[in-house]
Amino acid sequence: MTTPTKLQPAPVIDETVRLLTERYVFPEAAEQIAALLQRRLAEGAYDVEDAEELSRLVTADLQSVNGDRHLRLKHHAEPVPPKEGAATLEAMRRDFDTSLGGAPRVELLDGGVAVVELAPMLFPLEWAAEPLSAALTLVSRAEALIVDLRGNRGGDPDTVAFVCGYLLDERTHLNSMYWRGGERAEQSWSPPYVPGARFGGQKPLYVLTGDSTFSAAEELAYDLQQLGRAVVVGESTRGGAHPCQGWTVHPHLEATVPFGRAVNPVSGTNWEGVGVQPDVPCAAAESLGRAHTLALAQLAGRP
Repeated sequence: MTTPTKLQPAPVIDETVRLLTERYVFPEAAEQIAALLQRRLAEGAYDVEDAEELSRLVTADLQSVNGDRHLRLKHHAEPVPPKEGAATLEAMRRDFDTSLGGAPRVELLDGGVAVVELAPMLFPLEWAAEPLSAALTLVSRAEALIVDLRGNRGGDPDTVAFVCGYLLDERTHLNSMYWRGGERAEQSWSPPYVPGARFGGQKPLYVLTGDSTFSAAEELAYDLQQLGRAVVVGESTRGGAHPCQGWTVHPHLEATVPFGRAVNPVSGTNWEGVGVQPDVPCAAAESLGRAHTLALAQLAGRP
């Protein structure tokens, strides 16, 4: 019987500190967080035997300085490959294959109101374009649409733009990304063309959110809200606006470090730390019924 190798926290912390100082979009905060991790290591705060426990302790410290929820030391039960981003990609692929490509539910409610659930992620566009196009084309004939993001934990900004293409009438500036060390922004626009039929930019649109809605899912809700295109119904979201990448720092641990920040062209800011605030606040469990009622009332009032 092989004795398990004792967890060595120092190499994990050293590599996490290196990634922070080299990659994090906010260099000054990176220095503060790195100093905190090194101090906590020296104090013995990370002298634990379990990688999952170490991930919990380090994540709490990573997020303690500026509350960035994308700064994490993620634990993976199965060993993860050392390639950059590979751990996250493998987990995404498993979720993609078991969620009909990220559109697990399409339903027509009374009154011609359709629901499309996008969960558990907005997967990379090269995977998700076909299933999302099929789902969004199917609901394009509805009189009103409810997009359910309550169980969506984030994903690909390119996929956000792709989905917006079905919900708008023309190419639209959605967001701008500023990378570490760069003064010029990389703009995100909805596509001028989408495969299939658009729901379009005129019919009633509602977006459901909850306290699990995060990252790219928040961007989708926020972009549509700021454009005045959708009514957001439900709970405030988690508040993560910084795109990040993951690096394996231990066979079961992945450090995720944000390398950019989002700026909305309408608001001039983003949802970091505060979340997307619903236009119609209510419990997430009640938001579908609430949005359906609002959609029926809006349809009844139309000429």
